Amino acid sequence: MKSSKVAVIGAGSVGATLAYNLALKGSVTEIALIDSNHEKALAEVLDIKQGGSLGRPVHIQATGYEECRDCRLAVITAGARQRPGESRVDLLGRNAAIIKSITHSVLDAGFGGIFLVITNPVDVLTWITFKESGFPAGRVIGSGTTLDSARLREYVARHCRVNPKNIHGYVLGEHGDTSFPAWSLLTIGGIHLDEFCPVCGACEDLADFKKNAAEEIRRTAYKIIEAKGSTCYAIAQAASAIVEAVVRDERRIMPVSTVRVDYEGLAGTAFSFPAIVGKDGASQVLQYRLPPDEQASLLTSARFVAENIASAGY
Repeated sequence: MKSSKVAVIGAGSVGATLAYNLALKGSVTEIALIDSNHEKALAEVLDIKQGGSLGRPVHIQATGYEECRDCRLAVITAGARQRPGESRVDLLGRNAAIIKSITHSVLDAGFGGIFLVITNPVDVLTWITFKESGFPAGRVIGSGTTLDSARLREYVARHCRVNPKNIHGYVLGEHGDTSFPAWSLLTIGGIHLDEFCPVCGACEDLADFKKNAAEEIRRTAYKIIEAKGSTCYAIAQAASAIVEAVVRDERRIMPVSTVRVDYEGLAGTAFSFPAIVGKDGASQVLQYRLPPDEQASLLTSARFVAENIASAGY
């Protein structure tokens, strides 16, 4: 296994942008771009490679699944695109069979690395990949609310007029309409949001601020899809950060989607919660004492994913 070789499966807008992002940053040394439309993958690779002399040296090629054999990660971005007005869960019927087929094609190549699922509905598809692969739970992760959490930090930073790098906070649960910002965990420069507000003075009502933030974070993807057909840039950045955490063994705390067996009586579910991400995947999911309202929201979200997993036949 090559520690910094990555397979990106799917050369659509997300997969191609992710491959470009990884190549531009020099995050990995080798990228295998795989797509059922091989000509499309070849064109994407050619476009990326032609800027190679202006950036960092990365070997990238359009290949078949055989190149997954010695990859550190197999990143699944392939699947049906979310249509305007369509929820992520609406994609389940079209994408479950695609993910199952891809998982087995990767395994048939002798893959022994870590699966990273990006395709929506990501939490359900992370569970399906886990069941079909037979891999340990920590080695099958979804991008989850990594992007949602970045949106939360950007929103708070914009309104509180501080650098988003000084904000720590997470969106938890499903990557979808049942997600929620965990306000109890959000800090700005180490100061809890409730205590920072008098310093900031940017809003008159904190409750309204939290309500508006939660709504914008949930709805922003729909706005983008309505206007341009898909999201690709921010999710590619989020996926790139997860890839880097694995190949560099950063042990970075990230809100990735992880599978849960027998969570609060649920036979099987998957949702996002802060976990330590490194060379072994999501090696440890952290534990927080959430207030009762946030714990209830988390259980509601986990139950929603479990119901969709069951509806997919798992």
